[in-house]
Amino acid sequence: MLRTALKPRWLLALVAALAVSGVFVLLSQWQFSRSTSDAPPVVTTTEDLRPLTSTLTPGRAFPAAAADQMVTATGHFDASRQLVVPHRLRDGQSGWWVVTAFVVDGAPAVGDDRTIVIPVARGWIADRSQASPPPSGAVQLTGRLLPSEAPQQDKSPAAGQASMVSVAELINAWDVQSYPGFVSSTHEVTSAGDQAAAAVNGSLKPLDIAAQPASAPVNWLNIFYAVEWVVFAGFAVFLWWRLVRDDYERQLEAEADAAAASTSTTGGTP
Repeated sequence: MLRTALKPRWLLALVAALAVSGVFVLLSQWQFSRSTSDAPPVVTTTEDLRPLTSTLTPGRAFPAAAADQMVTATGHFDASRQLVVPHRLRDGQSGWWVVTAFVVDGAPAVGDDRTIVIPVARGWIADRSQASPPPSGAVQLTGRLLPSEAPQQDKSPAAGQASMVSVAELINAWDVQSYPGFVSSTHEVTSAGDQAAAAVNGSLKPLDIAAQPASAPVNWLNIFYAVEWVVFAGFAVFLWWRLVRDDYERQLEAEADAAAASTSTTGGTP
């Protein structure tokens, strides 16, 4: 069969098959590159400070556009409504988040309730006993706005703890109306200065939560096309091999027929 494959016409056919396969492979690579395109460019203003009261509304769903937005609010911390959330990592070490209710000045009322809070993750501690009370008095709060976490099912946290930073869980524990998200604190400015974890050298460490990068959606149709082009590339080479094999088998049949005819002629001669 090798001798048949080395015939000039089949060598030329092989070159053509490889060329076609190469084009198909390039098309496959192009489809793969198109399958994970970046999300459409959006003008991001998450790092621009916005008032919390104009960004989020208590009693309504958390809008996706508000996620990661840096916000500011005036009000005061309610030290009686403070919990710790376990199993939070910082630099590879497991610890706790300290979460305190922040009473927002100028927040719209929900029904008859005019005291509206937003949970504030003030920082990370290595040990639960290190949880310190929040700054007292009027506070100018700045931080990153984040959607509520989902509560853990079939989990009853110990007193003074929450399983997650879940607004649904926290408002049940605090018995107060809340915004549908929470704030990761970066600045807590009082008359005594900034009292946030990033400004005060203490056991409470800053969370340093950055904005999440834009997702890269996967286009499965492009992936299907990419796999399809690879199959076509393999089929081009297979087709060449099949044609060579058919030619080789025809030669064998012709040689067998010629041998049979020669034997028949020789056997019939007196």
